[in-house]
Amino acid sequence: MLFDFHGTLAQVEEPVSWVLAAAATCGAELDRGRATALADRLVMAGRAGGPLPHRVPPHLSEHWADRDLYEHSHRAAYTGLAETVDAGVEGLADALYDRLLGPQGWLPYPDTEPTLRTLHDAGIRVAVVSNIGFDIRPHFAAWGLDALVDAFVLSYEVGRCKPDPAIFLRACGMVGADPERSLMVGDSPADAGAVRAGCAALVLPAAEPGHTNGLDATLALTGC
Repeated sequence: MLFDFHGTLAQVEEPVSWVLAAAATCGAELDRGRATALADRLVMAGRAGGPLPHRVPPHLSEHWADRDLYEHSHRAAYTGLAETVDAGVEGLADALYDRLLGPQGWLPYPDTEPTLRTLHDAGIRVAVVSNIGFDIRPHFAAWGLDALVDAFVLSYEVGRCKPDPAIFLRACGMVGADPERSLMVGDSPADAGAVRAGCAALVLPAAEPGHTNGLDATLALTGC
């Protein structure tokens, strides 16, 4: 069983909370009105885990193209996009990015733990397959979910990004699964690219932080 990370197993924190927490680490206390306006502008500019930006400045284009293949490009792309917003808080772009690197910047969906635990108890091996530029293993460890995942297949580590069939084949190999007997669960067309590797695919709509996203539908498909 293969799962996407963002939008499938976990969601980034609510934007205003993101801005308030990051600003606080920079020694700035923002009122909620200012934080809300700033969050809207930052999300529009391009937030990791948020909607794709409408425009990427030319000086960031190379890092943007490589963001899921190299750690330095991932950071440079998203801090660079944040810096296009005049926030008036020194160091905010890096503080916003650093929220992503720890579990405090994310929230597992309520149905993530019971779904992964049911699969684990049934002896079904699980891989998390993500287009991402940093290590998410510490997040799962902090949430107490690391023992429920058998392999992490991260684009920046394997040099392949979804929908490239190679990343799905790598994941199947790491958990000892036949692609034709494997299911990839995600929230985007890139996840559905698993069909080119011979896997079945289930695409669920991403939900807001704290809301269920129908992840438990995978249990019926696996007979759990």
